[in-house]
Amino acid sequence: MRNIFILFVLVLPALVHGAVEPVKTVGAAPATNAFGVAIVPDATHLPVTVTNTVMIANERVTYTAETGMLPLLKPDGTPRASVFYVAYTRTGITNKAARPVTFCFNGGPGSASLWLHLGALGPRRVKMNEDGSLPPPPFSVVDNEYSLAGASDLVFIDPVATGFSRPAKDEKTDQFFGDQGDLEATGEFIRLWTTRHERWLSPKYVLGESYGVFRAAGLAEYLRGHCGLYLNGLMLVSGVLNFAAIDGDSGNDLPYITILPAYTAAAHFHHKLPADLQADVNRALAESRTFANGEYTTALHAGAALPADEREKVVTELARLTGLKPALIADNNLRIDGGIFRKQLLHDEGLVLGVYDARLTGRDGRPGLPYPATDPSSDATMGPFSAAMNSYVRSELKFSDDLPYEIFGGVQPWNYGTPNNYPNASEKLAQAMNQNPYMRVLVLGGRCDLVCPIDSIRYSLEHMALAPEYRQNLTYEEYDAGHMMYINLPDLKKMHHDLVRFIGR
Repeated sequence: MRNIFILFVLVLPALVHGAVEPVKTVGAAPATNAFGVAIVPDATHLPVTVTNTVMIANERVTYTAETGMLPLLKPDGTPRASVFYVAYTRTGITNKAARPVTFCFNGGPGSASLWLHLGALGPRRVKMNEDGSLPPPPFSVVDNEYSLAGASDLVFIDPVATGFSRPAKDEKTDQFFGDQGDLEATGEFIRLWTTRHERWLSPKYVLGESYGVFRAAGLAEYLRGHCGLYLNGLMLVSGVLNFAAIDGDSGNDLPYITILPAYTAAAHFHHKLPADLQADVNRALAESRTFANGEYTTALHAGAALPADEREKVVTELARLTGLKPALIADNNLRIDGGIFRKQLLHDEGLVLGVYDARLTGRDGRPGLPYPATDPSSDATMGPFSAAMNSYVRSELKFSDDLPYEIFGGVQPWNYGTPNNYPNASEKLAQAMNQNPYMRVLVLGGRCDLVCPIDSIRYSLEHMALAPEYRQNLTYEEYDAGHMMYINLPDLKKMHHDLVRFIGR
């Protein structure tokens, strides 16, 4: 299940949906091959810049978009990779030290940053249906009135082998395909971008999604210890810190406990709960969490020693909280796998649920299989985001290239750097927070996320060795949708409010 945490720019021409055309374009001419065809430039090329304007919260924000490649250097100064980035800086700022900057990336490992870029944070966003479901093609983009660009400058980073980021000639790619190599590469990028743009005195934030949360937690400690770069805050979106909380196998019952409230939220959305729980989602979630952390935990720990009458009570309560049939729960020994839940909740209607967002449904055409043959939530986002990024980077950002924009880089196998099955970044985060007591952490999670349930990261944070005095630096926000909660328009509005408030504090 570990490699499922891949999170998902080029956008249609600037005339679409009222976007303002760039008013200034500077930078190096695109490199061409012997046939005069553009190719991806490396870190020796100057970045391309354009200036544009967007309305955010009824305020006109003018910004410069800088698109380019930054080198990762070896000790002798020669490059080992070129990292693709898009940076948005607000114009008219005379005091850089007062202007926050936020470094953003998605997860995977092996995902480019287009999902956060064109889904939530950047000045342009993919036009989805308001509930985040798939719109009919052809796809389009619109100005993002909920962009974070009003409150903070933004730097979107594509790790090596994603986006247009590539290792240098003759450099082995596996040096970047592991927790430590990834931290070193991303940390070096942040250090160098901060240096080149004279932002060492600016408030600095890191925002990661999915595996990007694992990366962000490690970066907080890596940047402090290796670069002397102290962060003001982390924004952790739909993430994982301790794989033991999400990666179930024989003998590890923790994931069944942390995912139960997500099942309850999904069942509530699809009107599969009994009337008293269906009347109030907050009550339903509170009851689910109380049961998960109490009787359910006790029952799972008891194993075969659980008395028959107690087992029957647990089956009945699980059916009440999940909308599943009691016989199905009993047959699966009280442990409901996410695939089974997705397949069975709406099985009688011929529908399966999305794994990233259990609100979204689809038909997989294979009703007899025990697990879904498709993920409706991935199906809803891949086409619109792929079209958007492949248009936007060329048409509006004016970054010319021939190579494909790699949404998912081939980065497997990934070296998690641990002898056991459960990589854990919680202690790195705790160390960073203990040694930098001013660093605040905002945790954002979707209730219908079956990949990284918000209760799993809450469990990890509540069990890390953080000084009690600093627990007040942790803040949680929940959303109605799933992993990419921002594709749901009401959640995008709330997310914008939560992020701006967090940075402004």
